[in-house]
Amino acid sequence: MSRIPVSALIGLILTGAFFFTAIFADFLAPYGLNQTVGDVWENPFWSQEPSQYLLGTDNIGRDLLSRMIYGCQITIFLATAATVVSFTTGSVLGFTAAVLGGWIDQVMSRIVDLFMSLPSLILALVILSVMQVTLPVLVIVIGLLDSTRVYRLARAVAVDIVVMDYVEAARLRGEGTRWIVLREILPNALSPLVAELGLRFIFAVLFISTLSFLGLGVQPPLADWGGMVKENKEGLVYGVSAALVPAITIAALAISVNLVADWILNRTTSLKGGRGA
Repeated sequence: MSRIPVSALIGLILTGAFFFTAIFADFLAPYGLNQTVGDVWENPFWSQEPSQYLLGTDNIGRDLLSRMIYGCQITIFLATAATVVSFTTGSVLGFTAAVLGGWIDQVMSRIVDLFMSLPSLILALVILSVMQVTLPVLVIVIGLLDSTRVYRLARAVAVDIVVMDYVEAARLRGEGTRWIVLREILPNALSPLVAELGLRFIFAVLFISTLSFLGLGVQPPLADWGGMVKENKEGLVYGVSAALVPAITIAALAISVNLVADWILNRTTSLKGGRGA
């Protein structure tokens, strides 16, 4: 059994800590999500005059640590759900297009090209500006917009796999499209898709945070990290670090997930292009 690289171990520990915090947020947070506990922008523990609150308070006196914990829950829940939607939709449609080929492949690919030619953020802002912004709506919008990237990768990988002898043998046995996609193509396309899964999750986190910062993401009374940056950005003028804490946390989550995805990709490279050696 090979040893886990230090970088991957760090990524696993950080990623596990983030998901643990998200799952048990209700038990870990010392105060309520919107509970006012002190004065505005009280100092964190690392300042020269720290307050009794570990990360200080935010722009209206709420405990920043509690907000960060609940924000972790919302951010990771939304990003995970959006990733599942994008990954499932994009990979299934991409595999199906590669297997069926012909005009079906052409129509599906041109529709995807059309959506990919439009900036995802602008398209999301247009859609969300005319809809009631709820958590399910955010998941569906982000998931479907991001599925176009997964579709392109899944189709590109599947096009190389469908010409393999074992796929042709499955067709000669009379297997249907579903069997070929799930039993022949998917296991052999695992390596690049695993790497893409990590990238799509990171993109979803950044996308959700960006939408919240612009005011069309997670709406009050709920909170996520991007919205917390927006709420406390004025404090930067006065040297208050309340906006930097969620921003740094977003970066830390992205880096940790990327380290894990790179390690998994290296572990599964033997699956690339076929069923291993």
